[in-house]
Amino acid sequence: MEELTTKIKQKALEIGFHKVGIAKVDREYQDDAINHLQAWLALGYNADMAWMNNPKRFDIRQCMPEVKTVISVALNYYTPYQQSEDKKQGKISRYGWGRDYHKVMTKKLKTLSQWLDKQDESIKTRYYVDTGPIQDKVWAMRSGIGWIAKNSNVITREYGSWVFLGEILTNLDLITDKPHTEHCGTCTRCLDACPTHAITSPFVVDANRCIAYHTIENRSEQLPKDIVNNLQGWVAGCDICQEVCPWNQRFSQETEIQDFHPYSGNIAPNLEELADITEEKWQQQFPASALRRIKPTMWQRNARANLEEQGN
Repeated sequence: MEELTTKIKQKALEIGFHKVGIAKVDREYQDDAINHLQAWLALGYNADMAWMNNPKRFDIRQCMPEVKTVISVALNYYTPYQQSEDKKQGKISRYGWGRDYHKVMTKKLKTLSQWLDKQDESIKTRYYVDTGPIQDKVWAMRSGIGWIAKNSNVITREYGSWVFLGEILTNLDLITDKPHTEHCGTCTRCLDACPTHAITSPFVVDANRCIAYHTIENRSEQLPKDIVNNLQGWVAGCDICQEVCPWNQRFSQETEIQDFHPYSGNIAPNLEELADITEEKWQQQFPASALRRIKPTMWQRNARANLEEQGN
C-alpha cells in the first residue's frame, strides 16, 4: 500500500490541493474528540444548528460502513486584501469573498475520487466538503494537516487557518500520517480579541455568542442586543479571531486559485445598500457564492443592525 499511498498524495497535489494527509479509522486516537463534541452539545453551544447532533458525527462508519482510512485535503484561500474600516461599509468574512468553496473543492475531490476508483474495481470512495456529518477538523488533525486551535479553527504551519477542508473516505488500508501536534502554546489573542467572548475557554466556542453564527445561520428577524452592540461592521461571518492569530499574521500567503479572489463588491459592501437589498440585487451580487446561505432579509437585518449600532 505504500506505493499507492504515495501515488494518492502526488495526485492530490497535482489536482491542486495544497495539503493532503491520511488517517486510519480504527486507530485508538487520544484526542478525546467524541467526548469534546458531546460536552459541547450538552452545553447547548451549537445554538440552532441541530445538524451538529447527527449521530453519524460520533462514528464515521455510519457515513460509510466499509471505511478504513480518511484522506484529508486542504486548500489555501487567502488573498491579501484588507477589511475596510469605513463605517459606511460592511465586512464579509474572507471565505465568502470569491466563488463558493463547495463548488471548487467538490470538483477537485470528485476528480481525485474518480481517479482512485479507477485504480482497482474493489476500491470504494465517498467524499465530503462541509456537506456531511463529518468532524472535518478532527480528521484534518488526525491526518497531520494541522491542529485545532483555541478558536476551533484548523491551523496549518504553511498557510495559517485560511484553508478549506475536505475528505475522501475509502475502504483502502493506506499508510497513515502522524496526527498533528498543537502549537497555540500560551497565546490567548483569539480569546482576548473576540468582542462577544464567544470563545468561552480555549478550544470551546459558544455559537450563541458568535458573530459569525448570528450573521450566517440565525434566521430570526432581530439579532440579540449583545451581538448588535459588537458587530463592528460584520454582515457575513467574522474573522476577528483569525486576523489576530500570530500564525496567520506570519504565515498566510496568497492563493493562486483565482476562484477565491474577491467578487466585485464583496470586500467592502455599502451598508445602506445592503439594508435595502432586493431579491434581484441579491441574485446579481452573490452568484455561485457560499454567501447565498444568507438570504436577502438576513442581509437587510445584518446591515441595519450595524447602522443601528452606529446610531444611524
